[in-house]
Order: sequence, then structure tokens, then C-alpha cells
Amino acid sequence: MTTGPTVAEMPTTTARTLAQVYRRFGEVDATGTLYERVAVALSESDEALRAIEAAPARKRQPALIFAALHDLALAGRAPALAAAYDVADGEAAAAAAIDTLLRSTGAVVAIAARRRTQSVDAARCAVLYPAIAEAARRTGADAVGLTDVGHSPGLNLHVDCVGITYSDGQTLGDPSSPVQLSARVVGDRPVPARAMPEVVARICADPDPVDLTDPDNARWLRACLPPDKPERAAQLDAELALAATFPPLLLRGDPVELLPDAVARVPADVLPVVTTTWALSRLPPERRRRLLHTLEEAAGGRAVAWVSAEGVGVAPSIPTFGDRRASGHSIIGLAVADGAGLRGEAIGRCWSRGRLLSWLTHS
Repeated sequence: MTTGPTVAEMPTTTARTLAQVYRRFGEVDATGTLYERVAVALSESDEALRAIEAAPARKRQPALIFAALHDLALAGRAPALAAAYDVADGEAAAAAAIDTLLRSTGAVVAIAARRRTQSVDAARCAVLYPAIAEAARRTGADAVGLTDVGHSPGLNLHVDCVGITYSDGQTLGDPSSPVQLSARVVGDRPVPARAMPEVVARICADPDPVDLTDPDNARWLRACLPPDKPERAAQLDAELALAATFPPLLLRGDPVELLPDAVARVPADVLPVVTTTWALSRLPPERRRRLLHTLEEAAGGRAVAWVSAEGVGVAPSIPTFGDRRASGHSIIGLAVADGAGLRGEAIGRCWSRGRLLSWLTHS
């Protein structure tokens, strides 16, 4: 049987570049965290860098390799690393990370090769909740069926189950939910106080949907968090538990081409609402336009709504207020297709993935 090269035999042609990448990650991106010391230590270890080079080039980024190492620690396969993480000992974590990379290169590479860094970021619900409620108001809907495009591990499909408190004193959602969010409101228009109608369908359309009820997938999401942030891990556990209460239907494939099927699965007397949150930038412009045409085709004789939170100019048909692209904020969009074309409107701006928003439309 032919085996791959050992760490000592692996090429070093990109080691210097990797060293720079990992040092910058530690000194800039991870400064002040446990990963700062680990990243710098990896950048100074030729053996560790050669181990990382065993992964495909696009899978060598620090966040993914660190998550793969963390996953091994959480799974009980790297006990020394897990122990160092538990006590937030940077020096011990650095030594254990290098040792794990050298001893378990194949395992780290295998995890990195089949995974991508992911997070459950509930903050976007502060934007989605009032926007979905507005879509229901405009169409006279008493119930909605949600289809989320391209953000499979998030809480977008459980937006009705969280509690949200805005800085102006407004509250929405479930005040008894284990997941409580806060968001700051800027501008002189308050977030509408309207409650979302009942959600009767939850559908995820994604090339690689994540089943949050699978223990390996749940552990991977935890592995993507820094090990020295126990409060964030506790919040993630609450978010995962909430998502597991209403597991969505997972549709695997091209999310744009899946939309007709997703819409058809929503009962005829229920408003289908498609949501995209910072997902369309991964699609080329022609695929984004195809999403609009597909929504119109899927509508047929019924109304279909699209709620979006995307960078300026990313969501087709959604006005931008003349804002510049890459301006640091996103546009909250609402479009309705009802057989007579698709009407898109910008209903707000948001920053920090929903933690700060400005509502701009009259309700």
C-alpha cells in the first residue's frame, strides 16, 4: 500500500508564506485571545507548517485548521490540547497544537478537507423578524413558510422562536426563549411592533445543508468557536437546542434551482418567504438575477416574498439609496412577487450582521 509523505518529507515551498499568514492571524485577527499565542507558535514551527501544507491549498487558512484541531480536542482525540484549552494556558496550548498537528496530521487534514468554518449567528434575527412581519402585513398573510437560502447552520429558520430587545425599548419575539438578543436602533423611525405570524414550514436550500441534530455537526460548530470564550459556547448550546426543537426540511443542491420545490412545499394558503442574509455575494451576478426570475416563476398565482440582508448593491432589484458599495453596512430588502412582476424595496440599513439597524420605511 502506498502512503503519503511524512511531515519531514513534505515540501516547504509555501512555508514562508504560511508563516506570515499565521503570524498575522495571531497578531491581528486573534490578538488578546488564546489563539494569538498558538498562531504565532505555529508560524515559528517549520514542522507544523509542513503539516498544514498537507491540506489542500484552499484549506490551510488558520481559522479552519484551528477549528479542526479544536474538533479533535472536543472529540477526546487530543487530550493534551483539550486540557490546555480548558485552563486557557497559551503556552501549553501552543505546544499541544504543534504536537497534535505532527501526530495527527492526517486527521487534521481530513477534517479541514471536508469541512468549512461555520457559525450560528443569531444576531441577524433582529433584522429578519420585523422584515418578515412586514412582508406578512403587506400580503395579508396569517401564516408564513420560511425558506432560507445559503445559510444552513443559522437560526434564520427559527427567527420566531427568539426574544429580541431593541435599544429604543421595543421587544419582539418570545420573552421566555433561551436565546435572547439585543440590537441597537439608530434613526428616528422605530422598529415596527408587529408580531410575526405563525411559521408552518421551515426549509433550508443549500449546496451542503447542515443537520444541527447530528452530534458531529453540532460539535463542529462548537469547534469553530475560540476555546477561551465559554460564554459564547453556552450561547451556542442554547441556540442549537432551540434549532433542534423544530428541525427544518433540508434540500440539497443549487439553492436557486431548489426554490420552486421549496415554494411548492408551503401550503397554498400560507405566504412563502425566502430569506437571504449575506449569502448572495457568494453567487455570480447572473445567478443572483436568476434567483429573481425563479421567484417570479415559482409565484405563479400566489404571492411569494423575499427578505434580504445583503451588502450594498448585492441584492438585485433592491434599491441602495445611492449608498456606495463596500461602505460598511448592508441593505435590508423586501420584495414581493405575485404574478404581476416583482416589486423590490429597501426597508432599512444594518451593520454588524444585524446588531445595529436603521428602519427606513413607514408601517
